[in-house]
Amino acid sequence: MTIPEPNPGMSPTPPPYDAQPGTTAPPAFAPPAPRPAAGLAIAALVVGIAAFLFGLVPVFGAIVGIVGIVLAVLALRRRQSKGMAVTGLVLASIAVLSSIGTAAGIGALVGSGNEAAKQVSAALESASAAPVAADDETAEAAKPSAAPSKAAAPSKPAVPTEYASALVKAESYSEMMHMSKAGLYDQLTSEYGEQFSAEAAQYAVDTIAADWNANALAKAKDYQESMSMSPAAIRDQLVSEYGEQFLPAEADYAIAHLND
Repeated sequence: MTIPEPNPGMSPTPPPYDAQPGTTAPPAFAPPAPRPAAGLAIAALVVGIAAFLFGLVPVFGAIVGIVGIVLAVLALRRRQSKGMAVTGLVLASIAVLSSIGTAAGIGALVGSGNEAAKQVSAALESASAAPVAADDETAEAAKPSAAPSKAAAPSKPAVPTEYASALVKAESYSEMMHMSKAGLYDQLTSEYGEQFSAEAAQYAVDTIAADWNANALAKAKDYQESMSMSPAAIRDQLVSEYGEQFLPAEADYAIAHLND
């Protein structure tokens, strides 16, 4: 079998494209890398905004803020959107600090309020016990000494404890709040006030050494200075059954001496 010889008049078959001398192969394009998911970063941002809005709510704001911090850290570790993750982290951290500070402030206020209430209660108890002790001493001194052989019967206090306590409360309201006689009685017997019995409250308002005209004048000046009310409006407020409940004569005295 003979091999055909190449024809001298024909050009040889050209080499493939990438084998031709003096040429370069076209660059190979790699498919774009898939973008990492941003779910955690978005969640961290949303939770961080919510935590920032609830930052002044004690405990709840701190819980939401901690959740936002955890989501932001996970998003950063998984190389998700750094901007959203960092923003959520900052907002959540601020919320945690704000919530903790609010809770601490409320706790301090409650503690100081309880301490003040205890001090006031102790002062009132000591003040209410003083008249009873004085009455005991008076009754003991008034006993006749002509019959020493007879055992003295235990003396009862002239004023019941509840009556004495109501009187102390009435004096306190009269001195600090310049209340009328009717206003004092309502405050002492109110279920939202002192809750004394009607008898104890009546004893207190009948026994208290208060200057009702002076109380009415003090109330009138308070209304004039703090609310800039006219004399007629002040008088109506002083005598109103929904206001101070002073007597008309006491209100007239206050208006007559309002500018003294």
